[in-house]
Amino acid sequence: MKIVRIQSVDGDVCFASQKADGSLERLQGSLFDGLTSTGKTVVAAKILAPLEPAAILCIGLNYRKHAEEGKQALPPHPVLFMKTATALQNPGDPIVLPRKLHSDKVDYECELAVIIGKRCHNVSRADALSHVLGYACANDVSARDWQKDGGGGQWCRGKTFATFCPLGPCLVTADEIPNPNSLQIRTILNGNTMQDWNTNDMIFDVPTLIEFLSASTILAPGTVILTGTPHGVGAARTPPVFLQPGDEVTIEIEGIGRLTNPVVEEVV
Repeated sequence: MKIVRIQSVDGDVCFASQKADGSLERLQGSLFDGLTSTGKTVVAAKILAPLEPAAILCIGLNYRKHAEEGKQALPPHPVLFMKTATALQNPGDPIVLPRKLHSDKVDYECELAVIIGKRCHNVSRADALSHVLGYACANDVSARDWQKDGGGGQWCRGKTFATFCPLGPCLVTADEIPNPNSLQIRTILNGNTMQDWNTNDMIFDVPTLIEFLSASTILAPGTVILTGTPHGVGAARTPPVFLQPGDEVTIEIEGIGRLTNPVVEEVV
């Protein structure tokens, strides 16, 4: 099922299932305890991010070709950083280039997002996917200057500015994606394909990431895991390609859909 979270034309926020023809059927219940159909069609005034995350855990340097383009050794275990939940952005809403803490080096990163559906603690790799509610497209927007030079050795400052985590356009339930490590994934910037690869190039696949992240740690329902980006990021290009006001960025993942956001400047 493709689940979308919407603001309806009546102004309320609800979940709906997206049909093959694009129409929406209103759902009732809870995202984590179970959603059932009302049998009623609903019209969306606005598509929202598919959930409000309990946490956003991010994995860096998780594609072999991306490590190669950055001339970095493969990590011995997953590289973890975090975004705040307030970095979340809806489909169609703008990525805002920081101007209070100024950055001219804001980059795109297409990523497969994994949404945890039930409490994880010391989950085995073999059982990991049974804890997944579903998957979405994500853009791990990154201010490279603040990530590398302004964060005191930590990546979070450059990764967690407002609007730096577009997520959506829907949540595709896990039963529709039995193997998350066999999906085409791409970034399209102003109509030009910048990243185009497959999630089978992950150094640590999705079950391994869940096993690692839940080890001696509790992952609550609603935890979103961003699983890394393939090669082709703007910072690695010659010359570099960074986001500019007026740009449009689309993240596309096989079986999920297209997440599109315009780019604007922060007004301070």
